[in-house]
This record gives sequence, structure tokens and C-alpha cells, in this order.
Amino acid sequence: MQLPNDPIILLSYINTQLRDFYPSLEDLSKTLCVDTNEIKTKLTSIGYEYNSDLNRFV
Repeated sequence: MQLPNDPIILLSYINTQLRDFYPSLEDLSKTLCVDTNEIKTKLTSIGYEYNSDLNRFV
């Protein structure tokens, strides 16, 4: 799975996927075969952190 390179588009994509299909970031990563740390690093660079209680980046 190729994730969007642009961090803002990635944020929108990941949060939509988490909201609609996956109960956690780990489940999303396993299913889509993507690196959780890569997602976190890209989104942290624009000021977003994963909140497991909300299951989204805020």
C-alpha cells in the first residue's frame, strides 16, 4: 500500500480509515502493511499525535 506523501493528505486519509474501518492504528498498519512509526513520524512533523482513546491523530 502506497500512502500519500503529503502529511496533510496523509492525516486526512489515516483519520478517515481509522474512523471508518480500523479500531486501532496497529490494526490499520497490519492490514495495510505499512509502518506505524513512519506514519507517526510524518504526522508528528506537522504537530499531530495519535490518541488511542479517540483512535485518531489530534
